[in-house]
Amino acid sequence: MRNLTKLVFSRVVIVSLLIVLQLGVLLAGMLRFQEYWRWFSLVLDILSVVAILVIFSDKTDPAYKMAWIIPILALPVFGLLLYVLFGGNRLSLRIKRKMASFDRVLRSSLHADPAVAERLEALCPGAARQTRYLTETSYGPVYENTQTEYFPLGDVAFPRMLEELRRAERYIFIEYFIIGSGKMWDAIFEILKEKAAAGVDVRVIYDDFGCITVLPMHFRQQLRAVGIQCAVFNPYIPILSSRLNNRDHRKFLIVDGKVGFTGGINLADEYINEKERFGHWKDNAILLRGDAVWSMTVMFLSMWNYIHGNVEDVSRYRPAPFETGGRGFVQPYADSPLDFERVGENVYLSLIATAKRSIYITTPYLIPDSTMIGALCTAARAGIDVRIVTPRIPDKKYAYALTRSNYEILIEAGVRIFEYVPGFIHAKTFWVDGEYATVGTVNLDFRSLYLHFEDGVWLYRADCLRDIERDFEETFAVSEEITLDFCRKTSRLTRLWRAVLRVFAPLM
Repeated sequence: MRNLTKLVFSRVVIVSLLIVLQLGVLLAGMLRFQEYWRWFSLVLDILSVVAILVIFSDKTDPAYKMAWIIPILALPVFGLLLYVLFGGNRLSLRIKRKMASFDRVLRSSLHADPAVAERLEALCPGAARQTRYLTETSYGPVYENTQTEYFPLGDVAFPRMLEELRRAERYIFIEYFIIGSGKMWDAIFEILKEKAAAGVDVRVIYDDFGCITVLPMHFRQQLRAVGIQCAVFNPYIPILSSRLNNRDHRKFLIVDGKVGFTGGINLADEYINEKERFGHWKDNAILLRGDAVWSMTVMFLSMWNYIHGNVEDVSRYRPAPFETGGRGFVQPYADSPLDFERVGENVYLSLIATAKRSIYITTPYLIPDSTMIGALCTAARAGIDVRIVTPRIPDKKYAYALTRSNYEILIEAGVRIFEYVPGFIHAKTFWVDGEYATVGTVNLDFRSLYLHFEDGVWLYRADCLRDIERDFEETFAVSEEITLDFCRKTSRLTRLWRAVLRVFAPLM
């Protein structure tokens, strides 16, 4: 009974009910004036045509356009209302000003070293082209002098995170989609309190929607009470707005600008298998030590300034130069849903186009758009060994159905699909030819590719590439390969259900 009461009076339930109430008021208003329905219907028809023309002229993916056009045509009142409230990425003047400030900090603080770019160009022009694209769209340059360390599980990464946090002298910056109460966060919080008391600048950013069911309501005040600065991304408030779609899905843990972590893991117990959810939780992280951490630091401070609506001098957080002996080329990148540039997806497409022998992928959700499916199928038909690992035990049943709905077309083209038998795989990793990789937060679904703030690390001939390959080999060994015969035995009813889900996948 206590748990039920707690759920009923939780913020997520209250805010959601208020949003539903707003929808109800809007619909009731329409019914109130139903005697004018003929004229109202004519206005709706005109607005529906205008909305469809706007959708067609938009820069978004065709599947995303179709997913909105169908409900607008089928349900002119409700479909049009939903599109007006949640469709597209229309920016207010206030958001545009904040985004301009966000970009300005990145542009002014991140500068490419021409010598590094020239060395990469001489070594591999194809890799250099990929880095130029990322520098142009994500502003962060490509670096050398950076050690990379790959962690195949959150369980393995967690002790190193604590170790690096204890070494902090100047600042600790943390930005995560999910921070959940439990063993993992409690251990981190104890160190943060000690460091804040010692004068270290400790800052935390978390996504409100991602944390709304796993953090106490006054979490922000708890942090501030012990000297930790805190910012909440896009608070979940009872106002109908398309901004509810845009979430901060990035993961950063940065210490003194010298060490930075990112990857799939969030700061909650399931990510280190201290709490079982969906079987064994397979995730990953990557540690950078050296020059490339500066890009991650600036990305964090840009988001901090974006949330607070101010600009601070980020140059004072730059660490003194130091030698790492790290090999290869490293380029952290970020992706914003508000600039209509699909950086995360284009990184993946570039890696697929680069491949000569093999492409290995892990993703919790295999819900790509037609461009990505076409690229994967083309690579497989060209004789490239394309393998994708997805979960056997899903966290969301509809996402699992959508993931499996894409198996047949990919397998027919020669792509090998594996399901991770022990449980849920949450890592988002591409590995190509033993020379390239990217590790980060970008899922192969429409939310990550179109609606969320994301980040990743592009790698070329870096120290950790063999460790990533070894992780894939060990993952294949405990995964089951899906056959074409298995896909073709799917019932007609299941196929129909999956087809419906595929149409509306871009809105989920």
